[in-house]
Amino acid sequence: MKRKNHNNRQVELPNFCHLGVNLRIALTVEAALVAGVVARASSAQAFWAEFIELSALAQPALLLSLLALCAAGRWLRSLPYRLGVGFTLALGVAVPVLVTQWLKPLLAETTVFPLIWVALFALLIGGGLLAYFNLRARALSPAITEARLQALQARIRPHFLFNSLNAVLSLVRSDPRRAEHALENMADLFRALMSNASQLDRLEDEVALTRAYLELEQLRLGDRLQVTWHITKMPADALIPPLVIQPLVENAVYHGIEPQPEGGEISLNIYLSADKVHIVVRNPIATDTSHHKGNRIALANIRERLLLHFDLDAQLKLEPLGAVYQVHIVIPYTRERTQPAPAPSHRR
Repeated sequence: MKRKNHNNRQVELPNFCHLGVNLRIALTVEAALVAGVVARASSAQAFWAEFIELSALAQPALLLSLLALCAAGRWLRSLPYRLGVGFTLALGVAVPVLVTQWLKPLLAETTVFPLIWVALFALLIGGGLLAYFNLRARALSPAITEARLQALQARIRPHFLFNSLNAVLSLVRSDPRRAEHALENMADLFRALMSNASQLDRLEDEVALTRAYLELEQLRLGDRLQVTWHITKMPADALIPPLVIQPLVENAVYHGIEPQPEGGEISLNIYLSADKVHIVVRNPIATDTSHHKGNRIALANIRERLLLHFDLDAQLKLEPLGAVYQVHIVIPYTRERTQPAPAPSHRR
């Protein structure tokens, strides 16, 4: 269970297994140690001597604390927010205290600190870090960002809507079953566009949505649009932010297929490697330089949402490869849903 903030966003504990979270914790602890030693040291030589001795105690305690938080992370995030904070602080205090007690016989007497001081230091650092992560989550997804995201979701280009409707109308009499299927695809697409984009969706659902979009575009483009799927190694149960693949494919159609009279091929390769989910979208680079290049709002929005959900563990790379343009997304393989599950589809 999570707590809602003033923007109706759910607040939860950070994922302590993420590289970005661990890096911020480590840097904060080191900065606090440096500040404490600077306040006490009378000279540069004394600073380095005391800092090295203190690090010999702090580094094992920090490493074991991060390992313990990562191991207990899923359980902590499943608790109500305030209870999770309490257990996180308790764990963050208990580990350094136990490490200090364990290492005490190995350290010089001048390096050993009273256990109450160690506990107080860990509590202050832990409380400050949890407050920081809370504020950071709010800052990355305030109401203004929600408004931008909703505007992006509702921005399907008018020509796509009108052309899709015209294509459906042309099929009503000649191929009513295909027309019905196209209308179902449109319903699924618009339902996804208007849904809550703060939730994580199953990768197989995102792929199904992308297929629905491409089927609609093929009604209009016909043989000019060729699509190749490489998804035999796709982890169907992986969770990703919604509307990640479909906007990439929409950009590929608009910038890579439409400007070329002969059309071209869009390739999608989704696979799991080293506990990372890779999503690779390739499309031909248009030779028509007069075609609108776009303002990359969709790419910026995707990058922002990847940062919000996965921090530094996610990557988005844009690479022109000769006559092909490639977008490569790498995210951690996770099956832990950090937001409530979306409502099931009513499609027949």
